[in-house]
Amino acid sequence: MKEHKITGLSCGHCALKLEEQIQQLPGGERAKVQFNSSKIVLDEQMDMDSVRSILSTENVRLESDGEPTGPNWLMIGLYVSVASFIAALVTEHMLNSTYVSIAFFAVATISSGYSTFLKGLRNLTKLKFDINTLMTVALVGAVAIGEWKEAALVAILFGINELLESYGMEKARRSMESLLKVAPKEALLLRDGKTEVISIEELAIDDVVLVKTGQKIPSDGVVVYGKSSVNEAAITGESLPVEKECGEPVFGGSINNEGLLHVKITKTYNQSALSKILALVQEAQESKTPTELFINRFANYYTPIIMIVSALVMLVPPLLFNGQWGEWFYQGLAVLIVGCPCALILSSPIAILSGITVNARNGILIKGGAYLEQLGKIDVIAFDKTGTLTLGEPHVVADQAFHPDFYKVAYAIEKSSSHPLAKAVVAKCREMETEEIEADEITTVSGQGITAVVDQKVFRLGNEKIIGKTHTSEDVKGVIDRFKEEGNTIVLVASETEILGVFAIADEIRKESHHIISMLHKKGIKETVMLTGDHPTVAEKVAKMTGVSSFFGGLLPEDKVNQVKSLKKHGKVAMIGDGINDAPALATADLGIAMGKGTDSAIETADIVLMQDHLGKLPDAVQVSRNVNRIIKWNIGLSLGLKLLALLLTIPGWLTLWIAILSDMGATILVTLISLTVLLHNRK
Repeated sequence: MKEHKITGLSCGHCALKLEEQIQQLPGGERAKVQFNSSKIVLDEQMDMDSVRSILSTENVRLESDGEPTGPNWLMIGLYVSVASFIAALVTEHMLNSTYVSIAFFAVATISSGYSTFLKGLRNLTKLKFDINTLMTVALVGAVAIGEWKEAALVAILFGINELLESYGMEKARRSMESLLKVAPKEALLLRDGKTEVISIEELAIDDVVLVKTGQKIPSDGVVVYGKSSVNEAAITGESLPVEKECGEPVFGGSINNEGLLHVKITKTYNQSALSKILALVQEAQESKTPTELFINRFANYYTPIIMIVSALVMLVPPLLFNGQWGEWFYQGLAVLIVGCPCALILSSPIAILSGITVNARNGILIKGGAYLEQLGKIDVIAFDKTGTLTLGEPHVVADQAFHPDFYKVAYAIEKSSSHPLAKAVVAKCREMETEEIEADEITTVSGQGITAVVDQKVFRLGNEKIIGKTHTSEDVKGVIDRFKEEGNTIVLVASETEILGVFAIADEIRKESHHIISMLHKKGIKETVMLTGDHPTVAEKVAKMTGVSSFFGGLLPEDKVNQVKSLKKHGKVAMIGDGINDAPALATADLGIAMGKGTDSAIETADIVLMQDHLGKLPDAVQVSRNVNRIIKWNIGLSLGLKLLALLLTIPGWLTLWIAILSDMGATILVTLISLTVLLHNRK
C-alpha cells in the first residue's frame, strides 16, 4: 500500500463516496480516502488513471501529479456570482427589465453552481445521492418554476458554505501538519576526523554525529562530547531547555541551543522516539471514534430519508389537501437542501483532530480519536506508584545523627558505591557539605551491608542485621522504630561499640503529584486509586501525601489486573504506569496511559503516552478531551436542530430555498468555528 497526498478534499461525505467508488476498482478493496489528513492510501498495482478519474468528479487531485497551484476558481466564481446577483437586483428594480435581470441571475447561478451541477448530474445517472445531487435537483427545480433569484441565492450561499467548510478543515490540517515538520532531514556524520552530510535514514547505531548550535539532533543518542542546553519541546512538550553533557541521553528532533555536541546514535531514525511520535500522530488522525462511525452510518440512511420526505412534501398537500402544486413543489426543493448531511458529518472530525493536535503539542500522544473520546469519559484513574506518583529513585526522607562523625563516615563508605541506596546517602551527605575522607578495606556483607576502615577504626553500614549486638539505647530504638513505621528503608551506621546515626530512605514522591491529583478531581475524575507492589505501610504513606482517594499495596502484576477489573464495575477506568509489570493492567483498563520514559512494552501497550515523564499535563489532557466530547454533542445538536427548525417551517409553508441553504450553511459554519475553539486551549 502506498500513501498519496491529495488536494481539494473539503467534504467529509464526499470523501466517503470517493472511497466507496475507488474500492470498487480492481485491487481497490483496501483503498482508504483519509479526509482528516487529506491523503489516499492505494495498492501500488492499481490503475492510477482510473483513480484520478474518480477523484476528478469532486475536483480532487493527486499532489504528486505535479500540477502547479492555479487560481482559486471557487473564490473567483463567487466574486463573479455576487457581482452578477447585485447587477440583477439593480436591473430588476431600477431598469424594470425582467429579461436582463434573469440573464444576470443565470450568470450568478452558473458561476457558483456549475461544478455542483455537473457532479449532481453524474450522480443522478448512477442513482447516487449526496449533497451535490440534492443541490442539482433544487437548482433545476427552482429554475423550472421560474425562481431565478432563489436559484442564484442558493448557488451563492452554497459556494460560500463550501469555501468556509474547506477553510475550517484546512486550518485543522495545517495545525496538525506543523507538528510533522519537526523531523530533521540530514545529519553531519563524523568519520575519521572529517564530517559528511548524510540522510537521517542512512544513520546506523554507534555512528557519531556533530550537532552545531541551532541544529536538530538527528536521532536518539548519547552525548559523548560537549555541553549544551537542548530544547526538547518537539518531543516532550516542555518549553524550558534541558542541560545536556557527556553521558546524557538526547532525543532526535530536539534542538541544540548552544555550543557543540558530539552525539553517539543509539537508535536508527525509524526506531527513534520522534519517528514513533510522528507515526502515532498520523495514525491517530484517521482513526474513527465511535461517534464518527455512528454519524457516518447515520448519514447513509439520512439522505435517502430526506429524499422521501421531500417527495411527500411535494405530493401530499396537493393530492390530499388541495394545495398548490407549484408552491409545494418549491417547499419540497427546500427540504432537499435542508437535508444536506455535511454539517452533521463535520460535527466530529475537526474537533477530534484539533484535540489530538493540542495534546501532541503538550507532549501527550493520543494514539487515536477513539482514545481521546474515551479519556473524556473516564471516571476512575488508577496509578502505579513507582515512577508515576514517585520518581522511582531512593531518597533520604529523614535522618538522625547520634554522633558527630555520622555523616563523614557514611560518605566515606558509600561514595564509591553504585547501589541506589548508596547514591541516596551520598546525595544527602553532599547536600550537607560533609567533609570528604577516604575509607579502606571496604567489604560487602551479603544481605546486611558493608564494613570498612575509616581513620583506622572499623565501621559498619547497612540494615539492622549489620550492627549485630551493638548496644542500642531506648532513644535510638525509638527513632529507628518510628522511621520503620513510616514505611521507610533503614540504613544504619555503627562503630564496634555504638550506633552513629540512621538514614530513613524512601522513593521520592514527585513534587507535583499532590497538585495533579487535586486538579484531576476538579476536572471531574470521581476517584483516584494507587496500585503498588510495595508494602501496604509504604503505600499508605504515599497515598496520604499525594491525596489519592484509595490505595492497594503488596500487589503482584496479576493482582493489579484484578483490581482494575474490579474498578471497571464502578465506571470507566484509566490505568497509568511505566514498568513492564504494568503492561497487563494497562491493557485491561478502558484506557492505558504510559509514562514516556517507561519501558517500551508499557508504551506499546498504552493508548496514551505522556512524553514528559511526569503527570503535569494530564489534567489539561482530561479537560481537552472533555471539551472535545462536549463540543461534538453541541455540534450534533446544532446541525440537527437547525435542520429540524427549517423543516418545521414547511408546515405553514414558510420554508424558502434561501432559508434552507442558510440553515445548512449556518450549521456548517457554527460546527466548524466551535470545533476550532479547541485549538485555542494552548493560548490560555
